[in-house]
Amino acid sequence: MKELFSVQRLKRLTAAAVFIVTGIVTINAVPTLEIAWVSVILLLTIYLFAFEIVGVDVAAITIMVLLGLTTLLAPLMGLEKGLVSTQHLFDGFSSNAVMSIIAVMIIGAGLDKTGIMGSVASIILRRGGSTEKRIIPIISGTVGVISSFMQNVGAAALFLPVVSRISARTGLPMSRLLMPMGFCAILGGTVTMVGSSPLILLNDLILTSNKALPAAQQMDTWSLFSVTPVGTALLATGIIYFVVAGRFVLPVRGRTEGVTGSSSMSYFKEVYGVEYDLFEVVVPSESPLIGKTLDDFELDSRVRVIAVMRGSDDLRIGPGGLARDVGIVGGTVLGILASPWNLKAFVDKYGLILRNDLKTFSESLAATRAGIAEVVIPPGSQLIGKSAREIWMRKTYGIAMVALHRNGKTLQEGDGIRDLPLEAGDTLVVHTPWTSLVRLESDRNFVVVTTEYPHEELRPNKVSYAAFFFVITLGMVLFTDMRLSVALLTGAVGMVLSGVLKIEEAYNAVSWKTVFLLASLIPLGLAVETSGTAAWIAAQTLEILDGVPVWVLQLAVAVLATFFTLVMSNVGATVLLVPLAVNIAVGAGANPAVFALTVAIATSNSFLIPTHQVNALIMGPGGYRVPDFMRAGGIMTVLFLLVSMLALNLFY
Repeated sequence: MKELFSVQRLKRLTAAAVFIVTGIVTINAVPTLEIAWVSVILLLTIYLFAFEIVGVDVAAITIMVLLGLTTLLAPLMGLEKGLVSTQHLFDGFSSNAVMSIIAVMIIGAGLDKTGIMGSVASIILRRGGSTEKRIIPIISGTVGVISSFMQNVGAAALFLPVVSRISARTGLPMSRLLMPMGFCAILGGTVTMVGSSPLILLNDLILTSNKALPAAQQMDTWSLFSVTPVGTALLATGIIYFVVAGRFVLPVRGRTEGVTGSSSMSYFKEVYGVEYDLFEVVVPSESPLIGKTLDDFELDSRVRVIAVMRGSDDLRIGPGGLARDVGIVGGTVLGILASPWNLKAFVDKYGLILRNDLKTFSESLAATRAGIAEVVIPPGSQLIGKSAREIWMRKTYGIAMVALHRNGKTLQEGDGIRDLPLEAGDTLVVHTPWTSLVRLESDRNFVVVTTEYPHEELRPNKVSYAAFFFVITLGMVLFTDMRLSVALLTGAVGMVLSGVLKIEEAYNAVSWKTVFLLASLIPLGLAVETSGTAAWIAAQTLEILDGVPVWVLQLAVAVLATFFTLVMSNVGATVLLVPLAVNIAVGAGANPAVFALTVAIATSNSFLIPTHQVNALIMGPGGYRVPDFMRAGGIMTVLFLLVSMLALNLFY
C-alpha cells in the first residue's frame, strides 16, 4: 500500500513539474500578461482534474474563487482589472444550463419512482428472450433513448438493477450486458440537446462566444433535435458494434445464474467465491467470549455477526441496533455469516453452542426479511475515500459487508475489507434486512444491484401524472419558444406537486456535485474567451495546421476533445474547448456553430478508460478491468470519431 502511494505521489510530482515547465514556456510565448495568467489557470485546472488532487467539484470551485480574487490582486498581477468581474462570477448558478440539468435529474427520478423502468424490463424479457444478440440491442437501444432525455449516468444507474434482473432470469453474465448498456447510455446522450451536460451547456457557450464575434459571424443556437441525426448514427453504430463484435470484445465474467430466494447463497459462492453460510450460536456463561465486543473477535475469527439477541427482548439487527461496539454477555445468541471451517474454529475456540438450524432468528433472518445483496459505490458517492469502519456501515446503513469486489479481485472478511477506503465502482457483497436495502435505493451513496427481494412498492398509481408532465414538458420544448430551463422545471415541479416525488426525493435526485462543477467552470470559459486566450490558441493551431482542409481542422478539434474528456470532466472539456473551436472555425472560414457542436459531441467519446462516470459505475458489477475497456473502448473510440465526422459533414 505504501509503495502504491509512493508511486502515485511520484507521478503527481512529475506531472506537476511538467505543468510548471509548460506554464513557464507558455508565459514567455503569449502576447499579453492577461493571456499568460489565464493560461496558467487553465494549466492548473487541467492538472487538478487529471490527477484528482482534490474532487473535481472542489477543484472547479477553487478555480472560480481564484478568478474572483484576481479583482483584488490585479495590481500585484500587473493587470488593470480582474480576469472575471465579480458581478458575473456566480452567473453560472443561474444559467439556463445549470437549471436545465437540475430539472432533468428530477424528471428522471420521477419516472423511476412510478415503476416505469420495471415495466420496461418486463417488456425486454418478453421480447428479447434469452439470447445475447436479441437482448443487447433491446437493452442498449432502450437505455440510449432514455439517456437522450436525461443524464446518461442517471439512465445507466436507473437501468443497472434492470440489467441485473435480466441477467438473473436469463443466465447471461452481467459482463456481457453492462458494457453495451453503459456505452449506449453515453452515446444516447448525443441524440438530443438535453441528453448530456455538454450539449445542454452548448447554447449558453455559443451565446457567450457571440459577444466576441462581429454581427456577420454570430451563431444561431441549436434546437432540441438539431443533433439527432448525428446522435442516432452514433447510437446505431454502438449497437451494431456490440451485436457483431460483442462476442470478441466482451469478457465473460459474473452472473451465470439467478439471485432469488434460496439460490442467493449459491450465486455469491459461484461469482465471488464467498463460501459463507448462515449459522446461529449461543454463548454459554463460562465462555471466554463474554465481555468482548464484536470488534474484538470478528476479524481474527473471520466471521461476520449479522444479528445479536441479548436477554429475551434485546434484539440487535439493522441500522442503529448492531455495531462493532456491541458487547457479549452470558446467554447471548449470535447470528453469524461464515464459512463452515471458520465457524467451527470459532465455536471451538470460545466454547460456543452451535444450533442445527435457526431458532432465535428464524423470523428476523428469514429469506423474506433479510439476505445477501450487491450494492455498488457510484462515482458521486460521498463515501468514496472513507472505509466501512470509519462510517460505521453496519450501524449507519444496516448492511454488514462480507466481501468487496474491486478490479477483478474479491476480498473477504479477514482481509481487512472494513479498513479499505471505498472507491467508485466497488461492488459490496452485504447481508442486510430488506427494509434497509429499500432505504439504500433512494440513497445516492449507493446503487443497489440486487432486485429480486421483497421490498416496498413504488408509486405505480402516479404513472399517469408522471407521463402527463413529461409530455407537457416535451411539448413546451418542441412547440414553444419557452426557455429550456423553464420548460424542464415545469415538468419537475409538476412531479412534486402531483405527488410523484416528495420534495426531499427531488432534492436527493439532484447531483449537486455536478451542479457545482458546471456552475463553477462557466466563469473560466468566460475568462478564456474575453481575455483573448482562445483566439490566441486558435491562431497558433491555425498556424501549425496552415493549409490543411477544414475537415482536418474539425477532426483535430474532435481528437483534442476526446483526449480532454479522458483526463477531465466532459463539462470542463466543453467549457475549455468550445471557445477555441469557435475561433479556429472563424480563422479558417468554417462554420463556428458546427465546430462548437463537434466539441460538445466529441466530449462523449469516453470509452477507452473507465474515467467517465458511467464506465466507473458499471466496472464493479460487470467485473471489468481496465484492459477490458481498452479492448472494447479502443475500437469504439475510433468508430465514434469516424461516424461523428461523417455525420457532421453530411448533415451540416
